[in-house]
Amino acid sequence: MKASIGILELLAELAAIGEDPHGGVTRLLYDSAWRQAQQAAARMMADAGLAVSIDEVGNVYGRLAGSDAEALHVLTGSHMDTVPCGGRYDGALGIAAGIAALSELQFKYGQPRRTLEVVSFCEEEGSRFPLAYWGSGNVTGSKSFDGALEAKDSEGISLREAMVEAGFDPDAHRRSRRTDIGIYIELHIEQGEVLERSQCEIGVVDAICGQRRYFVDIQGRSGHAGTTPMAIREDALAAGAEMIVWLRKAGVEHGDGLVATVGKLDVSPNIANVIPDKVRFSVDIRHRDEAVITAFCERTFQAFEVTAAQHNVLISKSCWLSEHPAPMNAAIQERMARIAEDKGYSHMTVTSGAGHDAGLFASQCACAMIFVPSQGGISHSPLEYTAPDAIVRGTDVLTELLYQLAYVEESHEAI
Repeated sequence: MKASIGILELLAELAAIGEDPHGGVTRLLYDSAWRQAQQAAARMMADAGLAVSIDEVGNVYGRLAGSDAEALHVLTGSHMDTVPCGGRYDGALGIAAGIAALSELQFKYGQPRRTLEVVSFCEEEGSRFPLAYWGSGNVTGSKSFDGALEAKDSEGISLREAMVEAGFDPDAHRRSRRTDIGIYIELHIEQGEVLERSQCEIGVVDAICGQRRYFVDIQGRSGHAGTTPMAIREDALAAGAEMIVWLRKAGVEHGDGLVATVGKLDVSPNIANVIPDKVRFSVDIRHRDEAVITAFCERTFQAFEVTAAQHNVLISKSCWLSEHPAPMNAAIQERMARIAEDKGYSHMTVTSGAGHDAGLFASQCACAMIFVPSQGGISHSPLEYTAPDAIVRGTDVLTELLYQLAYVEESHEAI
Protein backbone atom coordinates (compact mmCIF):
# COMPACT_ATOMS: atom_id res chain seq x y z
CA MET A 1 0.00 0.00 0.00
CA LYS A 2 1.30 3.47 -0.87
CA ALA A 3 2.41 5.84 1.91
CA SER A 4 0.25 8.90 2.46
CA ILE A 5 1.02 12.07 0.51
CA GLY A 6 1.80 15.44 2.15
CA ILE A 7 -0.52 18.42 1.61
CA LEU A 8 2.22 21.06 1.42
CA GLU A 9 4.11 19.21 -1.31
CA LEU A 10 0.98 18.79 -3.41
CA LEU A 11 0.04 22.44 -3.02
CA ALA A 12 3.53 23.63 -3.98
CA GLU A 13 3.49 21.51 -7.13
CA LEU A 14 0.14 22.90 -8.24
CA ALA A 15 1.26 26.48 -7.50
CA ALA A 16 4.15 26.10 -9.96
CA ILE A 17 1.74 25.43 -12.84
CA GLY A 18 0.53 28.61 -14.48
CA GLU A 19 2.93 30.99 -12.78
CA ASP A 20 2.22 34.39 -14.29
CA PRO A 21 5.07 36.74 -15.33
CA HIS A 22 3.11 39.58 -13.73
CA GLY A 23 2.92 37.66 -10.45
CA GLY A 24 0.64 35.03 -9.01
CA VAL A 25 -0.95 32.15 -10.87
CA THR A 26 -3.13 32.22 -13.99
CA ARG A 27 -5.06 29.12 -15.01
CA LEU A 28 -8.11 29.92 -17.13
CA LEU A 29 -10.66 27.35 -18.21
CA TYR A 30 -9.29 25.09 -20.99
CA ASP A 31 -6.07 27.08 -21.51
CA SER A 32 -2.62 25.47 -21.56
CA ALA A 33 -1.84 26.03 -17.87
CA TRP A 34 -5.26 24.68 -16.92
CA ARG A 35 -4.66 21.53 -18.96
CA GLN A 36 -1.27 20.98 -17.33
CA ALA A 37 -2.74 21.48 -13.86
CA GLN A 38 -5.62 19.05 -14.41
CA GLN A 39 -3.20 16.50 -15.78
CA ALA A 40 -1.04 16.99 -12.68
CA ALA A 41 -4.09 16.54 -10.43
CA ALA A 42 -4.94 13.29 -12.21
CA ARG A 43 -1.39 12.03 -11.72
CA MET A 44 -1.44 13.01 -8.04
CA MET A 45 -4.68 11.10 -7.55
CA ALA A 46 -3.25 8.05 -9.27
CA ASP A 47 -0.10 8.28 -7.14
CA ALA A 48 -2.35 8.29 -4.08
CA GLY A 49 -3.81 4.97 -5.18
CA LEU A 50 -7.12 6.40 -6.37
CA ALA A 51 -9.06 5.40 -9.48
CA VAL A 52 -8.96 8.41 -11.81
CA SER A 53 -11.67 9.53 -14.24
CA ILE A 54 -12.39 12.69 -16.24
CA ASP A 55 -15.88 13.76 -17.27
CA GLU A 56 -17.14 15.57 -20.39
CA VAL A 57 -16.32 19.10 -19.16
CA GLY A 58 -12.92 18.29 -17.65
CA ASN A 59 -13.70 17.64 -14.00
CA VAL A 60 -11.07 15.22 -12.66
CA TYR A 61 -12.05 12.62 -10.03
CA GLY A 62 -10.03 10.32 -7.80
CA ARG A 63 -12.10 7.53 -6.25
CA LEU A 64 -11.54 5.29 -3.24
CA ALA A 65 -14.28 2.67 -3.63
CA GLY A 66 -16.30 1.74 -0.58
CA SER A 67 -17.52 -1.69 0.49
CA ASP A 68 -21.17 -0.61 0.37
CA ALA A 69 -21.95 -0.14 -3.31
CA GLU A 70 -25.42 1.18 -2.52
CA ALA A 71 -24.33 3.99 -0.20
CA LEU A 72 -24.19 7.52 -1.59
CA HIS A 73 -20.66 8.83 -2.07
CA VAL A 74 -18.78 11.36 0.02
CA LEU A 75 -17.11 13.96 -2.23
CA THR A 76 -14.48 16.56 -1.37
CA GLY A 77 -12.45 18.96 -3.50
CA SER A 78 -12.56 22.38 -5.12
CA HIS A 79 -11.75 24.14 -8.42
CA MET A 80 -8.53 24.24 -10.44
CA ASP A 81 -9.04 27.51 -12.35
CA THR A 82 -7.89 30.89 -11.05
CA VAL A 83 -8.53 34.53 -11.72
CA PRO A 84 -5.78 36.24 -13.77
CA CYS A 85 -2.71 36.70 -11.55
CA GLY A 86 -4.55 34.96 -8.72
CA GLY A 87 -3.24 33.30 -5.60
CA ARG A 88 -1.84 29.83 -5.09
CA TYR A 89 -4.38 28.68 -2.48
CA ASP A 90 -7.85 29.62 -3.78
CA GLY A 91 -9.35 26.38 -5.08
CA ALA A 92 -6.08 24.47 -5.22
CA LEU A 93 -6.03 24.03 -1.43
CA GLY A 94 -9.26 22.04 -1.44
CA ILE A 95 -8.01 19.76 -4.21
CA ALA A 96 -4.60 19.12 -2.66
CA ALA A 97 -6.11 18.62 0.80
CA GLY A 98 -8.64 16.17 -0.58
CA ILE A 99 -5.93 14.10 -2.26
CA ALA A 100 -3.80 14.16 0.90
CA ALA A 101 -6.77 13.22 3.09
CA LEU A 102 -7.84 10.25 0.96
CA SER A 103 -4.23 9.12 0.69
CA GLU A 104 -3.84 9.14 4.47
CA LEU A 105 -7.17 7.44 5.11
CA GLN A 106 -6.43 4.63 2.66
CA PHE A 107 -2.95 4.16 4.11
CA LYS A 108 -4.21 4.01 7.71
CA TYR A 109 -7.60 2.34 7.39
CA GLY A 110 -7.86 0.71 3.97
CA GLN A 111 -11.23 0.51 2.25
CA PRO A 112 -14.01 2.78 3.53
CA ARG A 113 -17.61 1.69 3.89
CA ARG A 114 -18.86 4.62 1.78
CA THR A 115 -17.04 5.53 -1.42
CA LEU A 116 -14.79 8.55 -0.99
CA GLU A 117 -13.93 10.82 -3.92
CA VAL A 118 -11.83 13.92 -4.46
CA VAL A 119 -12.63 16.22 -7.37
CA SER A 120 -10.76 18.94 -9.20
CA PHE A 121 -13.56 20.98 -10.75
CA CYS A 122 -12.71 22.46 -14.12
CA GLU A 123 -14.04 25.97 -13.43
CA GLU A 124 -15.62 28.15 -10.76
CA GLU A 125 -14.28 31.69 -11.10
CA GLY A 126 -15.95 32.96 -14.29
CA SER A 127 -12.64 34.53 -15.31
CA ARG A 128 -12.49 33.56 -18.97
CA PHE A 129 -16.10 33.21 -20.13
CA PRO A 130 -19.27 34.98 -18.90
CA LEU A 131 -20.27 31.94 -16.87
CA ALA A 132 -19.18 30.49 -13.54
CA TYR A 133 -19.34 27.14 -11.73
CA TRP A 134 -19.04 25.33 -15.06
CA GLY A 135 -17.59 22.31 -13.27
CA SER A 136 -19.86 21.84 -10.27
CA GLY A 137 -22.79 23.25 -12.24
CA ASN A 138 -22.64 20.41 -14.74
CA VAL A 139 -22.26 17.87 -11.93
CA THR A 140 -25.32 19.18 -10.07
CA GLY A 141 -27.37 19.83 -13.20
CA SER A 142 -27.70 23.56 -12.58
CA LYS A 143 -25.64 24.32 -15.71
CA SER A 144 -26.00 22.85 -19.17
CA PHE A 145 -24.54 23.13 -22.66
CA ASP A 146 -27.70 24.81 -23.94
CA GLY A 147 -26.79 28.39 -24.76
CA ALA A 148 -23.42 28.20 -23.01
CA LEU A 149 -21.27 26.77 -25.78
CA GLU A 150 -21.40 29.97 -27.84
CA ALA A 151 -20.30 32.19 -24.94
CA LYS A 152 -17.06 33.97 -25.91
CA ASP A 153 -13.99 35.11 -24.05
CA SER A 154 -12.27 38.49 -24.48
CA GLU A 155 -10.46 37.24 -27.60
CA GLY A 156 -13.65 36.06 -29.29
CA ILE A 157 -13.01 32.36 -28.69
CA SER A 158 -16.20 30.45 -27.92
CA LEU A 159 -16.57 27.96 -25.12
CA ARG A 160 -17.18 25.27 -27.73
CA GLU A 161 -13.92 26.11 -29.52
CA ALA A 162 -11.98 26.18 -26.25
CA MET A 163 -13.37 22.78 -25.24
CA VAL A 164 -12.42 21.21 -28.55
CA GLU A 165 -8.93 22.74 -28.38
CA ALA A 166 -8.49 21.25 -24.89
CA GLY A 167 -9.56 17.83 -26.11
CA PHE A 168 -13.18 17.76 -24.96
CA ASP A 169 -15.92 17.07 -27.49
CA PRO A 170 -19.11 18.99 -26.63
CA ASP A 171 -21.07 16.55 -28.80
CA ALA A 172 -19.74 13.36 -27.19
CA HIS A 173 -22.89 13.10 -25.03
CA ARG A 174 -21.08 11.73 -21.99
CA ARG A 175 -22.79 12.81 -18.80
CA SER A 176 -21.24 15.00 -16.10
CA ARG A 177 -24.43 14.94 -14.03
CA ARG A 178 -24.09 12.97 -10.79
CA THR A 179 -26.89 11.60 -8.62
CA ASP A 180 -24.80 9.34 -6.39
CA ILE A 181 -23.31 12.04 -4.14
CA GLY A 182 -24.70 12.16 -0.60
CA ILE A 183 -22.23 14.55 1.06
CA TYR A 184 -19.97 17.29 -0.29
CA ILE A 185 -17.19 18.80 1.86
CA GLU A 186 -14.92 21.66 0.77
CA LEU A 187 -11.83 23.04 2.49
CA HIS A 188 -11.04 26.60 1.41
CA ILE A 189 -9.16 29.68 2.49
CA GLU A 190 -11.48 32.23 4.03
CA GLN A 191 -10.65 35.06 1.57
CA GLY A 192 -11.51 37.50 4.35
CA GLU A 193 -10.19 38.71 7.70
CA VAL A 194 -12.73 37.38 10.19
CA LEU A 195 -10.69 34.38 11.35
CA GLU A 196 -7.42 36.28 11.43
CA ARG A 197 -8.86 39.24 13.35
CA SER A 198 -10.50 36.83 15.79
CA GLN A 199 -7.26 34.83 16.09
CA CYS A 200 -9.27 31.74 15.27
CA GLU A 201 -7.85 28.67 13.54
CA ILE A 202 -10.88 26.97 11.97
CA GLY A 203 -13.99 28.50 10.42
CA VAL A 204 -17.17 26.41 10.42
CA VAL A 205 -19.22 27.86 7.57
CA ASP A 206 -22.95 28.18 8.24
CA ALA A 207 -24.01 29.62 4.86
CA ILE A 208 -22.78 30.94 1.53
CA CYS A 209 -24.17 34.27 0.40
CA GLY A 210 -26.29 34.46 -2.71
CA GLN A 211 -25.14 36.69 -5.52
CA ARG A 212 -26.23 38.35 -8.75
CA ARG A 213 -23.80 39.44 -11.44
CA TYR A 214 -24.79 41.77 -14.26
CA PHE A 215 -23.34 43.61 -17.20
CA VAL A 216 -24.73 47.11 -17.64
CA ASP A 217 -24.50 48.68 -21.11
CA ILE A 218 -24.92 52.41 -21.71
CA GLN A 219 -25.37 53.88 -25.19
CA GLY A 220 -24.72 57.60 -25.61
CA ARG A 221 -23.46 59.73 -28.48
CA SER A 222 -19.85 60.44 -29.36
CA GLY A 223 -18.63 63.98 -29.93
CA HIS A 224 -15.61 66.25 -29.91
CA ALA A 225 -14.44 67.09 -26.40
CA GLY A 226 -13.78 70.71 -27.32
CA THR A 227 -16.74 71.60 -29.52
CA THR A 228 -19.72 69.82 -27.95
CA PRO A 229 -21.48 72.02 -25.35
CA MET A 230 -21.90 70.43 -21.94
CA ALA A 231 -25.65 70.96 -21.89
CA ILE A 232 -26.35 68.80 -24.97
CA ARG A 233 -23.91 65.97 -24.36
CA GLU A 234 -25.03 62.35 -24.25
CA ASP A 235 -21.99 61.20 -22.30
CA ALA A 236 -22.13 57.47 -21.57
CA LEU A 237 -19.21 57.58 -19.16
CA ALA A 238 -20.58 60.49 -17.14
CA ALA A 239 -23.84 58.59 -16.71
CA GLY A 240 -22.00 55.39 -15.81
CA ALA A 241 -19.83 57.18 -13.28
CA GLU A 242 -22.90 58.52 -11.48
CA MET A 243 -24.41 55.04 -11.40
CA ILE A 244 -21.24 53.51 -9.97
CA VAL A 245 -21.01 56.15 -7.25
CA TRP A 246 -24.71 55.63 -6.44
CA LEU A 247 -24.18 51.87 -6.10
CA ARG A 248 -21.25 52.30 -3.75
CA LYS A 249 -23.15 54.76 -1.53
CA ALA A 250 -26.31 52.62 -1.47
CA GLY A 251 -24.32 49.53 -0.50
CA VAL A 252 -22.62 51.34 2.39
CA GLU A 253 -25.91 52.77 3.62
CA HIS A 254 -27.65 49.40 3.46
CA GLY A 255 -25.17 47.62 5.70
CA ASP A 256 -26.28 44.27 7.17
CA GLY A 257 -23.61 42.34 5.29
CA LEU A 258 -24.71 43.42 1.82
CA VAL A 259 -21.87 44.12 -0.62
CA ALA A 260 -22.09 45.77 -4.05
CA THR A 261 -19.15 45.98 -6.43
CA VAL A 262 -18.22 47.29 -9.86
CA GLY A 263 -15.05 45.47 -10.87
CA LYS A 264 -14.92 45.84 -14.65
CA LEU A 265 -15.33 48.94 -16.81
CA ASP A 266 -15.04 49.22 -20.60
CA VAL A 267 -15.20 52.60 -22.35
CA SER A 268 -15.50 53.33 -26.06
CA PRO A 269 -13.87 54.87 -27.97
CA ASN A 270 -11.55 55.44 -24.96
CA ILE A 271 -9.84 58.47 -26.49
CA ALA A 272 -8.85 61.47 -24.39
CA ASN A 273 -10.49 64.14 -26.56
CA VAL A 274 -13.65 62.24 -27.52
CA ILE A 275 -16.89 62.00 -25.52
CA PRO A 276 -17.53 58.30 -24.79
CA ASP A 277 -20.54 56.85 -26.58
CA LYS A 278 -20.48 53.33 -25.12
CA VAL A 279 -19.80 52.06 -21.63
CA ARG A 280 -20.10 48.60 -20.14
CA PHE A 281 -19.56 47.85 -16.47
CA SER A 282 -20.11 44.89 -14.18
CA VAL A 283 -22.32 44.83 -11.10
CA ASP A 284 -21.87 42.23 -8.36
CA ILE A 285 -24.39 42.19 -5.47
CA ARG A 286 -24.27 39.69 -2.57
CA HIS A 287 -26.15 38.94 0.65
CA ARG A 288 -27.20 35.88 2.63
CA ASP A 289 -30.93 36.65 2.18
CA GLU A 290 -32.47 36.20 -1.28
CA ALA A 291 -35.22 38.74 -0.61
CA VAL A 292 -32.65 41.39 0.31
CA ILE A 293 -30.70 40.75 -2.91
CA THR A 294 -33.84 40.98 -5.03
CA ALA A 295 -35.03 44.21 -3.42
CA PHE A 296 -31.62 45.86 -3.65
CA CYS A 297 -31.22 44.89 -7.32
CA GLU A 298 -34.64 46.30 -8.17
CA ARG A 299 -33.85 49.54 -6.36
CA THR A 300 -30.46 49.75 -8.08
CA PHE A 301 -31.74 49.45 -11.62
CA GLN A 302 -34.61 51.84 -10.98
CA ALA A 303 -32.01 54.41 -9.90
CA PHE A 304 -29.87 53.63 -12.94
CA GLU A 305 -32.85 54.26 -15.25
CA VAL A 306 -33.40 57.66 -13.67
CA THR A 307 -29.74 58.57 -14.15
CA ALA A 308 -29.80 57.39 -17.76
CA ALA A 309 -32.81 59.60 -18.50
CA GLN A 310 -31.09 62.61 -16.93
CA HIS A 311 -28.12 62.11 -19.26
CA ASN A 312 -30.28 61.30 -22.30
CA VAL A 313 -28.58 57.92 -22.79
CA LEU A 314 -29.95 54.40 -23.18
CA ILE A 315 -29.30 51.66 -20.65
CA SER A 316 -29.69 47.89 -20.75
CA LYS A 317 -28.64 45.11 -18.42
CA SER A 318 -28.00 41.38 -18.61
CA CYS A 319 -27.82 39.06 -15.62
CA TRP A 320 -25.26 36.34 -16.31
CA LEU A 321 -25.06 34.81 -12.84
CA SER A 322 -27.75 34.33 -10.23
CA GLU A 323 -26.93 32.09 -7.28
CA HIS A 324 -29.23 31.60 -4.31
CA PRO A 325 -27.94 31.77 -0.73
CA ALA A 326 -26.88 28.30 0.40
CA PRO A 327 -27.17 27.15 4.03
CA MET A 328 -24.70 24.45 5.09
CA ASN A 329 -25.73 21.20 6.81
CA ALA A 330 -26.22 21.79 10.56
CA ALA A 331 -25.29 18.25 11.64
CA ILE A 332 -21.96 18.38 9.82
CA GLN A 333 -21.26 21.85 11.22
CA GLU A 334 -21.69 20.44 14.73
CA ARG A 335 -19.42 17.51 13.88
CA MET A 336 -16.71 19.83 12.54
CA ALA A 337 -16.87 21.95 15.67
CA ARG A 338 -16.44 18.86 17.87
CA ILE A 339 -13.50 17.67 15.76
CA ALA A 340 -11.80 21.06 16.11
CA GLU A 341 -12.38 21.04 19.87
CA ASP A 342 -11.04 17.51 20.22
CA LYS A 343 -7.89 18.49 18.35
CA GLY A 344 -7.44 21.67 20.38
CA TYR A 345 -8.08 24.04 17.45
CA SER A 346 -9.94 27.27 18.12
CA HIS A 347 -13.01 27.59 15.91
CA MET A 348 -15.94 29.88 15.15
CA THR A 349 -18.98 30.03 12.91
CA VAL A 350 -18.58 32.20 9.80
CA THR A 351 -20.65 33.09 6.74
CA SER A 352 -19.00 33.06 3.32
CA GLY A 353 -19.40 36.23 1.29
CA ALA A 354 -17.58 34.56 -1.58
CA GLY A 355 -19.29 32.02 -3.80
CA HIS A 356 -18.07 28.43 -3.79
CA ASP A 357 -18.81 25.14 -5.52
CA ALA A 358 -20.37 24.00 -2.24
CA GLY A 359 -23.20 26.45 -2.85
CA LEU A 360 -24.39 24.45 -5.85
CA PHE A 361 -24.45 21.19 -3.88
CA ALA A 362 -26.30 22.58 -0.87
CA SER A 363 -29.77 22.03 -2.32
CA GLN A 364 -28.99 18.46 -3.42
CA CYS A 365 -27.02 16.83 -0.63
CA ALA A 366 -25.56 17.39 2.83
CA CYS A 367 -22.93 20.07 2.34
CA ALA A 368 -20.27 21.73 4.48
CA MET A 369 -17.24 24.01 4.25
CA ILE A 370 -14.14 24.38 6.38
CA PHE A 371 -12.30 27.71 6.32
CA VAL A 372 -8.71 28.43 7.30
CA PRO A 373 -7.39 31.98 7.77
CA SER A 374 -6.20 34.22 4.94
CA GLN A 375 -3.42 36.62 5.87
CA GLY A 376 -4.77 40.15 5.69
CA GLY A 377 -7.92 38.84 4.08
CA ILE A 378 -6.17 39.05 0.71
CA SER A 379 -7.31 36.74 -2.08
CA HIS A 380 -7.47 36.75 -5.89
CA SER A 381 -4.01 38.29 -5.72
CA PRO A 382 -0.35 37.23 -5.86
CA LEU A 383 -0.24 38.36 -2.20
CA GLU A 384 -2.75 35.69 -1.16
CA TYR A 385 -1.20 33.70 1.70
CA THR A 386 -2.22 31.08 4.23
CA ALA A 387 0.40 29.82 6.65
CA PRO A 388 1.56 26.19 6.40
CA ASP A 389 0.42 25.37 9.93
CA ALA A 390 -3.07 26.68 9.10
CA ILE A 391 -3.15 24.50 5.99
CA VAL A 392 -2.12 21.44 8.01
CA ARG A 393 -4.80 22.14 10.64
CA GLY A 394 -7.51 22.50 8.01
CA THR A 395 -6.44 19.29 6.28
CA ASP A 396 -6.37 17.55 9.66
CA VAL A 397 -10.00 18.53 10.34
CA LEU A 398 -11.02 17.52 6.81
CA THR A 399 -9.35 14.13 7.13
CA GLU A 400 -11.01 13.33 10.44
CA LEU A 401 -14.39 14.49 9.14
CA LEU A 402 -14.09 12.25 6.06
CA TYR A 403 -13.06 9.35 8.30
CA GLN A 404 -16.15 9.75 10.45
CA LEU A 405 -18.45 10.10 7.44
CA ALA A 406 -17.08 7.25 5.35
CA TYR A 407 -15.55 4.74 7.75
CA VAL A 408 -17.59 4.98 10.97
CA GLU A 409 -20.98 3.52 10.16
CA GLU A 410 -23.05 5.17 12.88
CA SER A 411 -21.46 8.61 12.39
CA HIS A 412 -23.39 9.54 9.23
CA GLU A 413 -26.80 8.08 9.94
CA ALA A 414 -28.27 11.38 11.18
CA ILE A 415 -26.98 13.32 8.16
